[in-house]
Amino acid sequence: MAYDIIIIGAGPAGASAALFSAKAGKSTLVIDSDQSVTKRAWIENHYGVDGITGPDLVEIGKKQATKFGAEFVQGKATQLNQAGDGFQVTTENGTYEGKYVILATGLSVDLAEASGIQTKPGTEPRIKTVVDADAQGNTSLKGVWAAGTIAGVSMHTIVTAGDGAKVAINVISELNGARYVDHDVLKA
Repeated sequence: MAYDIIIIGAGPAGASAALFSAKAGKSTLVIDSDQSVTKRAWIENHYGVDGITGPDLVEIGKKQATKFGAEFVQGKATQLNQAGDGFQVTTENGTYEGKYVILATGLSVDLAEASGIQTKPGTEPRIKTVVDADAQGNTSLKGVWAAGTIAGVSMHTIVTAGDGAKVAINVISELNGARYVDHDVLKA
């Protein structure tokens, strides 16, 4: 099956992107290597959250995305190639095809560099290299987007989650051919 959107990484940026993508009715696959640095965090600076462990935050994000139909597979993406009008992502466990790809691989630029995607020096402490993405999340490889730390935004979970949502909205808008908006309202 070819997916509308394949997201590589299930930390705050990836799971947030998956939540928006799946809720918009786009077939969404998330490939997760289970290496998110958020899994080592204690978080007290996330708006709307009194305090939460990183593992709990990651698990809640994945559950939210799954609720709307996002699929998750465990594995490390090892190759990203153009295939027809989309992309083929290879892991040690299988190969998946999708129209668009969102890289949300946190600290790791290995897959991006191996795929020929342009990188640049990072500006965050301890982040040496990031993907050279524009403000919308576009990378140098058309159809591949970047969100979160790999895209050069602040490593704080609230910022990376917001960036994942922003990039997903931009991809959904491109798929739809019109600006996508998702505002939930209180039910009467």
